[in-house]
Amino acid sequence: MSDNQHPTSGAAASRGTLKWWQLTLLGLGFTTGTGFFLGSGIAIEQASYAVLIIFALAAIGTYFVYDALSCMIAEKPEKGSFRTYTKHAFGHWAGFSHGWMYWLSEMLILGSQLTALGLFTRFWYDKIPLWGYAAAYSALGVVIVLLGQKGFEKAENVFAVLKVTALVMFIVLAFLVIPGVLGQENAHMHPPKSVSDFFEHGAMGMWTGLVFAFFAFAGIEVMGLMATELKTPKDAPKAGKIMIGAVTVLYTASLALALVLAPKKDFTPDESPFVTALKDLDFHVIVSIFNGVLIIAGFSSLVASLFSTTKIMYSIAQDGDAPKLFTRQTKKRKLPYMALFLTIGGMIVSIVVALALPKAVYEYITTAGGLMLLFSWLFMVLSARRLTKLTMWAQVKSVTAIVLIAAAVTGTLFDKSSRPGFFASIAFMAAIIGVALILQFTKWKGGGGGSKKNPDRADTQDEEEEAESEGSPFRERILRKRRALQKQ
Repeated sequence: MSDNQHPTSGAAASRGTLKWWQLTLLGLGFTTGTGFFLGSGIAIEQASYAVLIIFALAAIGTYFVYDALSCMIAEKPEKGSFRTYTKHAFGHWAGFSHGWMYWLSEMLILGSQLTALGLFTRFWYDKIPLWGYAAAYSALGVVIVLLGQKGFEKAENVFAVLKVTALVMFIVLAFLVIPGVLGQENAHMHPPKSVSDFFEHGAMGMWTGLVFAFFAFAGIEVMGLMATELKTPKDAPKAGKIMIGAVTVLYTASLALALVLAPKKDFTPDESPFVTALKDLDFHVIVSIFNGVLIIAGFSSLVASLFSTTKIMYSIAQDGDAPKLFTRQTKKRKLPYMALFLTIGGMIVSIVVALALPKAVYEYITTAGGLMLLFSWLFMVLSARRLTKLTMWAQVKSVTAIVLIAAAVTGTLFDKSSRPGFFASIAFMAAIIGVALILQFTKWKGGGGGSKKNPDRADTQDEEEEAESEGSPFRERILRKRRALQKQ
């Protein structure tokens, strides 16, 4: 392969410019959002002090998922990233389903992100209604996306530094409070008194809380999309290993200290555990600062969602799985503006639904969105199992990831507040796959679909020549899978 090119879906594209450490920093920005700063409170409610164990398990599962995806990226970068690999592995119906599943999951979550941002901001000034804050943050997020990929990367890098700095600041503060160096008159240490205290809610609590630990790592799929822009694609696994390792240390250390600083009974799902810990110490200024961090974290997640869903919709449309209208780009920044308009429309609907529906009902929808994101991760692992030659260790990693995700998903069946979200996610997923299968046996039958008479066959011919010239086992396996699927 030329040093200046890497293959995309049927066409070569200029190699990216990202360095591995830049991708690592971006990954820190994508993952450390409201799923951790706020959602960890729900995990604590479910699992008590054992939340530290389920966060470690979620970290292992997350790393194995990203490792499966990044190994495919290292061998053959694809502009469509995970959905393109799914299409190679299982056929057109699977690529269609994966793309739309991911897009819809993010749309379902956006409303809750914007509502949370409004609530955080009202901590300072509550005279403006929630919809006003939601509209303002939405507009600001769109502005950052309009800056293009470079502007998006710069913004997320700044957000990442601020969020990591805040967590480090909290850890340092806790270490000063524990020995009485700071805030001695307000310090109250509340460690678990026994093993039974640590496992207060038992195995069932850990099981039902695991899904919320996984939600704290949401964002690795955006990192996977950006990994295709690496200058050296083979650095993708290294970037993920360092990023997830750093996030895991920060997550577990900060949560452990928060649980020690405040009484367990004070933690609630409606408040960040870090704010709870700081309020117990009467550090009002620092509480206000951390509220600002919550806003930054939520806004960073919002911008990452807007960027990734726009990019995925553009990729879906390129493959003919959405109207070609959504492939239109601006001339200068190559921004897929029609795909962005669709995402904005979905975001507006999400905001209206979030504000119009009763809180309990909307929580079912957002839980469904989070679960669909985990289903998307499953697609990534299963695609890697089918497309790559697995060593014994790779087999262990992929099976472990599947088991942990399955445990997180099934755990929602035993929690009455999450159970409706599980069934809603199954309904959404069934509808998307149902549409895909109808198209598989009508529009795509015989390999047709898209703007070409038979694009998959044309792509295969192009890639056969490429694989023969480069002798890539990974590419040859992709081609064999695609030829087998075309004959079915």
